[in-house]
Amino acid sequence: MIRSILIGAEMLNWSDLHPVDARPSAAGPAAAALFAAALQPSDSVLLAGPHSLDLIADVAARVASVDVLVRSAPDAEEIAAIIERPLADNKVFCGALDRFTPAYGNSSGYDAVVALDGLGRLVSPDTSKLSWADALAALQDRLASSGRLLLGADNQFGFERLLQPAITAALPRDEDWGRDLTDAAPVGLKPLRAALDEAGLDIAETYAVFPSLDDAEVALTDVSGPLPAAVAARTMADRYAGPALMDPYRFVQDTVRAGLSVELAPAWYVVTAADDLPGVLPADAVPGGSGVLLEEYLIAALRVDDQAAVRRVVPDYVKWLRAQHQDSAKIAAPDNVIFDGMSFRLFSESGIGVLPVDELEGEDGEPVPARGDALVVAHLARFVRRSMEAGSRQPWSAGGYPDGLTARLASMAGITVTKWLSPPNEIVRPLGSAEQLETVARLSEELAFTSARAYLFHGQIVGIRQSKPYRVGHTVTGPLRVIRRHAKRTVRRVQRLPRKLRGR
Repeated sequence: MIRSILIGAEMLNWSDLHPVDARPSAAGPAAAALFAAALQPSDSVLLAGPHSLDLIADVAARVASVDVLVRSAPDAEEIAAIIERPLADNKVFCGALDRFTPAYGNSSGYDAVVALDGLGRLVSPDTSKLSWADALAALQDRLASSGRLLLGADNQFGFERLLQPAITAALPRDEDWGRDLTDAAPVGLKPLRAALDEAGLDIAETYAVFPSLDDAEVALTDVSGPLPAAVAARTMADRYAGPALMDPYRFVQDTVRAGLSVELAPAWYVVTAADDLPGVLPADAVPGGSGVLLEEYLIAALRVDDQAAVRRVVPDYVKWLRAQHQDSAKIAAPDNVIFDGMSFRLFSESGIGVLPVDELEGEDGEPVPARGDALVVAHLARFVRRSMEAGSRQPWSAGGYPDGLTARLASMAGITVTKWLSPPNEIVRPLGSAEQLETVARLSEELAFTSARAYLFHGQIVGIRQSKPYRVGHTVTGPLRVIRRHAKRTVRRVQRLPRKLRGR
C-alpha cells in the first residue's frame, strides 16, 4: 500500500533518513525548541526536505496539519506511517521541489514553511535546472500572506572547513553529485541575508547553529558572552574529537574574542515574519547569571604570567570544591565551573561534556573512591592536561610533564601530591596540528636559548682556567691534591688489612 503521493523525480533507491554515505537529516534539540517557539497550534505547515522522524512527529503533534515533501520514496512511506492520525489532513509528497506545483498541497498557502535541512536536498538527479534562488522562490510562493519561513543553511566556509584535515574535506560523499542548486547557494552569512532581503523576506531572527544542522545541539543569536561561547566551544569539541588542524575548543573561544563566531558558525537558522523568539535554543542550553569558566580565567592568567591571580583563585576553588556534595564535586572540574570573581557554581549540573571522576588508583593499585585530596588533584590534573593539549601560553617550559605542573597547582592549596595522587608521568601533546607546530617552535626556541647559555658558560669556564690567578692557585694546590690522593690510598690499604696486622 502506497501512502505517499508521487509527484515526479522521485528517488526510489535512496534514503535521506537512513543514509549510507551521506549527511543525516536535520535533527537536534535546538530544532525542536525552534518549532516550539515559532509554530502555533492552528498552523498549517509544509515540512520541506529531510528532517528526522522525531522532528516530523513533533511538528505533526504540535500544529493543525502538516504536509511533508521529500525526494526519497522509502522515506516518504516511513513518514506517512508516522503522521497518519484520525481527523487529520496530513499528506506526504514524494519528489523534487520543481515538481511540487500549486496543484499539490495547500492551495491557499501555508502558515509556516519549514526547511531546516536547507535547500540542497530538495532536488534529485532528474532536476534539470534549479538555482538556490529559484528553490527559495518556490518555497516562498507556498507561504500565506503572513506566513513564516524557517530555513536552515550550511556554512560552506565555517568551523568544519577550518578544523578538518584537508584530505578528509576533499573526499566527496555519494550525495555530492553536481547540481546547480548547491553551486549557487550563498556562501557566508552576509550573502545569505542579502539573498533573503532580495527575495523580499523580512528576517526576524538569525541563529548560529552548533555543531551542525543534522545534530543541532544549540542555536544562539549571540555568541559574544563567555557562557554562550563555552557552550558553542563544548559542542564543537565533542563533534571534532579526532585529529584536527586546530584545537576545536580553543579555536571557537578565539573566534568569540575576535567577534567572528556567528559568521563562522557551522550553520544558521533564519526565521522570517515571527515575533518573540528566544535568543537561545533550547532555553536552558546556556546557564543564567554572569561569570566566566574557571578554566578560561586560569588560562587567561597564565597567558600573561599572572601567577598571583592563579595563587589567589586556586585555593578558593579547592575550598569551594571540598564543600560540595560528592556527586557535584565529581563533575566540578575547572572547565565545568563558573567563576564570577567572588564565588563558584557549576556550569552544567548534568556534567555533559565533562568526564566525571568516579574512581582513582590507590597506593596498592586498587581503585578507591574519588574524594578529598585525590578528587582535587584529579580536577587540577584535568586542567593541566587540557591547557597543554590546547597549546596555550604558559609560564612554564613547553613539553613538560603533567605531574609536576599538577603538583605545583596543588601546592598553592596546601596539598602535597604523593606518588599515588600524581597523574601519569607522560608527555601531553597538543590536539591540533597548528598547536603542535607552535609547541615545536617554542621547544626549538627554548633549546636554542639553553644551548646559547651553555656555550656562554663554557666560554666563561675556559677564560677562568686560562687566567693567571687560576694557574697560580692550581700550581700551589696541585702538590696538595697529590698528597691527599696518596693518603687516601694508604688509608684504604690499611683498612683492608686484618685487624692483627693493623697495629704493627
